[in-house]
Amino acid sequence: MKQIFINLPVKDLLTSVHFYTQLGFVPNPVFSFEDQKCMAWSDQILVMLQTYEMFESGNGKPIPDSKEHTNCSFTLPVESIEKMNLMVEAALQAGGLEIMPKIEEDFMQVRTITDLDGHVWGIIYLDMAKFKNR
Repeated sequence: MKQIFINLPVKDLLTSVHFYTQLGFVPNPVFSFEDQKCMAWSDQILVMLQTYEMFESGNGKPIPDSKEHTNCSFTLPVESIEKMNLMVEAALQAGGLEIMPKIEEDFMQVRTITDLDGHVWGIIYLDMAKFKNR
């Protein structure tokens, strides 16, 4: 099976676990340790929330301040506009920020948020029937 592990440095593991749980991620104890908590979006997509010390030990480079600089962003597709809106509202309630206006096109809608550490996530609803016919 193919999987992707997304490693994110976070300042507070427990608060970040709460944030991602509110978005719909599920804690995965198999890959979780004292300095790393694994949050599963699916069996194939796993977000590894890591302390700064752990992240730096596997990277060797300084960590930019993700609240000031965007070095990457991630997009989570969802099955409906309602699900997109519920996720964004849950993120806002858990301390995240919506950083730009919603993008609305005839085949998709995207809302962009940041987590507590400034990591950027697009929550997207894509109408595949309309997308294929454009």
